[in-house]
Amino acid sequence: MKKEIIFLALIFMIPSILVNAQTKDANISFDIEVHNFGKINEADGTVTVNFGFTNTGSLPLMIKQVHASCGCTSPNWSKEPILPGKKGFVSATYNPKSRPGPFSKTVTVVSNASTANKVLTIKGDVIPKPKSLEDIYRFSMDKIRLKTNHMSFARVVKDKQGIKTVEMVNVSDKPVKVTFKRVPPHLTLTTSPATLDPGQKGVIKGIYNSELKEDWGFLVDRVDVMLDGQYNSANRLTVSATIEEDFASLTTEQKANAPKIAFSESTFEFQPIKQGEKGEHIFTISNNGRSDLIIRKVRASCGCTAVSPKERVVTAGGSTTMKVIFNSAGKVGKQNKTITIITNDPAHSRTILWVKGTVTQS
Repeated sequence: MKKEIIFLALIFMIPSILVNAQTKDANISFDIEVHNFGKINEADGTVTVNFGFTNTGSLPLMIKQVHASCGCTSPNWSKEPILPGKKGFVSATYNPKSRPGPFSKTVTVVSNASTANKVLTIKGDVIPKPKSLEDIYRFSMDKIRLKTNHMSFARVVKDKQGIKTVEMVNVSDKPVKVTFKRVPPHLTLTTSPATLDPGQKGVIKGIYNSELKEDWGFLVDRVDVMLDGQYNSANRLTVSATIEEDFASLTTEQKANAPKIAFSESTFEFQPIKQGEKGEHIFTISNNGRSDLIIRKVRASCGCTAVSPKERVVTAGGSTTMKVIFNSAGKVGKQNKTITIITNDPAHSRTILWVKGTVTQS
């Protein structure tokens, strides 16, 4: 009888023993796993939330690492082991600077708990701070500030004009007259008004006349901005434009009779050479179209690469050669240089060829 009682007792004790064996672990239980900051002001700076947790396991809990999904979020956490039944924290600090609008970021908590990774989420909506004069007119030129110091005309059709403006403001306590120096013939710059009163806003108007510019592709000019006739090397306006042909105006017949450029290859990859040696190659340029192919411009990305087409005009069905010499002086390691070719082929007015290889130290 006693044996039967002992046997029955053991049967009832086995589930309890198994449960205790299974729960011998650390376990992390957060009070909340998602926090919504709601609307926050960018001007108020960072916001922080503490995610409290309890170790509901039977062994000490140790947080190994905490990873934020974005550099805008800085985590912190309990560094000491958390005993069973005790509490700890993981905090997340969000920096709203220059991040207007809604956000949702995560923080991954890595620990020795039965669930090794826990993901916490912070949300909110950043109300942008009002922009200051310096935020709007970002570029300072002594007595004035400009919204940009780069007047970009983007695409200008050959023999046509492009018009752009740049906004400015007088931040001094005296009137300022704005003029320009070193203005190229193809560029006209005027200010309105010519003299800015203190606090007054105005514009710089630029007219780019590509008919007066005997060049093609992406071009850059730099103009000195004079304030009350005074020169300052730091006060400089960059002007850029990409001069292209107006292929959009071609008729279907004109397109059918247009030149068609083709190359023997698009990449020249030279064998490893020692520093100071040269790599040479000859590209063949063919015209598979029905009219003359005109090579408008050839430009290498580096002064180390010399390019010289044998002919600038290739008749229909004809071909020419273009010699390329890469000078490795002062170079070492892998080299990737480009050659840009601008032509009157409507389908491929701009083509890029590559010069690649490795330069070893001599």
